[in-house]
Amino acid sequence: MKNRNFTLDLLRVMACYLVIHQHASEFFYIGENGTVVTGDNTFRIGIMTSIARISVPLFVMISGYLLLPMKTTTHDFLKKRFTRILYPFITWCALYAIYYVFTKDETWLQALTHIINIPVNFGVEVGHLWYIYMLIGLYLLVPILSPWLNSCSKREIQGYLLLWGATTLIPYIHIVFPQILGECFWNPTPAFYYFNGFVGYMILGYYIKRYGSLGLVTSLAIAVSGYAVTAYIFCSRINTASIIPELELSWGFCTANIALLAWGTFSLFTHIRWKGNNIAGKIISDISQKSYGMYLAHIMLLNLYYEIFSPYFENTLISVPLISICTFISVYLTIKVLSYIPSSKYWLG
Repeated sequence: MKNRNFTLDLLRVMACYLVIHQHASEFFYIGENGTVVTGDNTFRIGIMTSIARISVPLFVMISGYLLLPMKTTTHDFLKKRFTRILYPFITWCALYAIYYVFTKDETWLQALTHIINIPVNFGVEVGHLWYIYMLIGLYLLVPILSPWLNSCSKREIQGYLLLWGATTLIPYIHIVFPQILGECFWNPTPAFYYFNGFVGYMILGYYIKRYGSLGLVTSLAIAVSGYAVTAYIFCSRINTASIIPELELSWGFCTANIALLAWGTFSLFTHIRWKGNNIAGKIISDISQKSYGMYLAHIMLLNLYYEIFSPYFENTLISVPLISICTFISVYLTIKVLSYIPSSKYWLG
């Protein structure tokens, strides 16, 4: 506990809550077959949930801050990281398969098929598990990135981040030019293919650790700017977008506005002087340590609270925070209790 970085604990706890908030919101703006539910509730979600899109970028930046450059052998690094994420992932995939037997009237044969399918994709249709596959890919890159980061200059990292920043504009460029810089059906690797994606957030996290974060005013300015663009574009598309991918254009994790919002927020948190040396701080650090298990498990409780509260609270300004907070507290307490079971680290993370 003494060696923990409390700023990162705070960020991880916030990111964990924002994931739950995002998923609670989805009940209210996603219609049948991925259509858009229009109206005031979706507008309210655009205002209050746009901030939640920084959750995954923050998780990845924290990983970059802590893991880059690699300080052990490739074998030791991959063994430690994969042991920590894969055992809990497989366990919860199996638990979700069983959960579906009782909640979606699936057969035990279907549950077994889901479990066998885990190496292919998801295992079960629980969308938030995509994150684990992405994380596996990032961990595999750490041994490749580390030698470069050990030897490169500040300007060289800035050069990469500049190119990566350019790729975050591509979703908007695609509105005018659907295919650019070599994109076509026979070429899946156009010009900036090797520079884009979540690896940019990982290197950004490392950059902040090595060279420091933005100033307080600058951090606040780019965070507010990123949020304003994110919320404005989402809300402006509610009445014109017919399907969710069109509505969520500005909600893409690797868009310029989300990158600015995540960068600014991360930098803002580095200016917090609270060291967490009291009861509240200890609770936050404990939640941070259990956040992976909370991430894996939360959908079960989220569904439960949606069924309980949605008939009584139609306004999303009430229902979404209520479902999110109840889920967050309950899943933490659940994982906390389960953590006392011997060898629980192998299936809770």
